[in-house]
Amino acid sequence: MRVVVTDAEVTLADVLSLRLSVQEPLAEGTSLVLRQRGTGTESKVVLGPSGEAARDVSVAVSLAPLGLSPGRWDAYLEQGGPGRKGSNGRTRVQSVDPGFSLDRLDAYALSRRTLAYRAYRTLNGHLAVKISAAEPVADVRAVWFREGRFEVTGLLAYTGFDDDDAHHTARLALRRASEPGTAVTAAATVKGVRFHAALSLCDVIAAAPGYEGSWRPSLEVEGLDAPLALGGRIDDVDGKRRRVHYPDTEVDGVPVRPSYTADDELRLEVGG
Repeated sequence: MRVVVTDAEVTLADVLSLRLSVQEPLAEGTSLVLRQRGTGTESKVVLGPSGEAARDVSVAVSLAPLGLSPGRWDAYLEQGGPGRKGSNGRTRVQSVDPGFSLDRLDAYALSRRTLAYRAYRTLNGHLAVKISAAEPVADVRAVWFREGRFEVTGLLAYTGFDDDDAHHTARLALRRASEPGTAVTAAATVKGVRFHAALSLCDVIAAAPGYEGSWRPSLEVEGLDAPLALGGRIDDVDGKRRRVHYPDTEVDGVPVRPSYTADDELRLEVGG
């Protein structure tokens, strides 16, 4: 049976909400099956019948009680009982919804969470759910250099802060990856969950005789227990190290280049 998702999202309450276009009504005992890539682990949720005339079906599945582990989970629709598995009983769910809305993702990231769920369309046009750990992070939206300064803006994600006009005392810190005790800091602006910070690159070069290497930025915000790493975690661009490139600069003849690590944390590469 052909099944196509026309709208897919994970709500703020971690409910997978789907709008399905189905070739024939969903029969009694039809299940949504989520299968984890790599392990083959499956989780099955029995859906209610859609009615004889229904061709557009709404489905809502609460994800948290399923105990799914981080990873990518492909979606299937299984009809009948266990005896009907195979080409006739189980169908990979197609999707025409890219599952991406930055406004929705921003709203989802306002709450404190331990896991983040996101519905998306695969490259082959099928529905899948991505699950990842959700630690508080300063999600980067823009990076640039101006008048010898490194500047960055973004959104505080998974902190539980309200998206309002409240100001929070904060500072940007830059530390060498190989020498965390050496730090350059500057005041940062945090309004609600939006932040902006600027730091002099001359101060970075003057901070240590061996300034060359990788420097790790973090945001220290009043009211949070630990500094926030700067990274790109909310959008759907995986592998930013290869895909996202910012303009570089030179300060007193020293090259400075922003880059991302393999786990999408921002770094400043200073020197040759």
